[in-house]
Amino acid sequence: MAHPLSKSPRLSIVIPTLADTAALEETLVSVLENRPDDCEIIVALACEYADPWNICEEVRFVQAPAGSSLVGCINLGVSSSRGEVISVLASGWRATEGWTDRPLDHFDSDHVGAVIPLGVAADDRELVVSAGVRCGRGGRRIAVAAGQTARTGDFSNCTVSGATGPELQAGFWRARLLELAGPGFSPACGDSCADADMAVAVSHSGYSVVLEPESRVVTGAGERPRKAAFEAGLHAERLFWRSLAGRALLWSLVMHGVEIVRHAFARAPLGTLPMLAGRVVGLLQFGNYLPRYRQLRAIMARSAAVAAAAEDDAKGRTLRFEQGHSVAGPARRQEAAPLRRSA
Repeated sequence: MAHPLSKSPRLSIVIPTLADTAALEETLVSVLENRPDDCEIIVALACEYADPWNICEEVRFVQAPAGSSLVGCINLGVSSSRGEVISVLASGWRATEGWTDRPLDHFDSDHVGAVIPLGVAADDRELVVSAGVRCGRGGRRIAVAAGQTARTGDFSNCTVSGATGPELQAGFWRARLLELAGPGFSPACGDSCADADMAVAVSHSGYSVVLEPESRVVTGAGERPRKAAFEAGLHAERLFWRSLAGRALLWSLVMHGVEIVRHAFARAPLGTLPMLAGRVVGLLQFGNYLPRYRQLRAIMARSAAVAAAAEDDAKGRTLRFEQGHSVAGPARRQEAAPLRRSA
């Protein structure tokens, strides 16, 4: 472990691992081969790992309680990290050459809070499988590029809009943002919706989210299996109610009703009733969403205050010349034109 007084690295790479140590080793090999110089690697384990390659001097292992979720492992790794920027790469996913270069360049701007890498297929590095997630108005977690035949050439560097952010298993985050919006990812929405829940918070924070097509990770089988219908309904319902701050209530409720109907058909026939039961339980937990509502309102107020301060600072330092330069001519005394602050 690094000495507490040693210089903090620019980047912390967090690798959450639930049970598959073979997948962990694949991820570790790819990260060690493609890591930048100024970084630390943290493996958050929910299982036993004997470290047969004796890499404890290069990798820091932290032990999560047995049975921890993917969210729990990620939060443990984040809380153990020291970097200004945090990269999450779940075991089973693999880094590629230069995957951190462009994201770290983006974080040179104080306005960038997260960067989305492209997740590409293992057998076709030009086929895009993942390009982040977003939260729909009705509270649905939507995987960007999922189910499409998208190629890497179809994507360009851009700032995404709305409640969009990196997928839970692969993304770059400003550590300060994760502390502000959480701290860390919320277990309330489970592994299935925690990334969409974070995307909602980021959309209110004033930070921007950038999609970076030059940063690519190879997607793995992952360690986030399809949830049972009851859990899927419960987590989706919690996501909706936790996302309401700053949104038009009536329109959101209408879209939420449409989403419930869509979800019922998606889980039919055997999973419809358990899913609806999960949603009913999520609705009955309405009181638990009030702290989240207050948190999002506070984040929005902070963002507005920061923006106002930046605007006032820009006004205070901007001067406008009301009179152009005089052409050359006979020397004569002339009163200086007054300087006026810009509006």
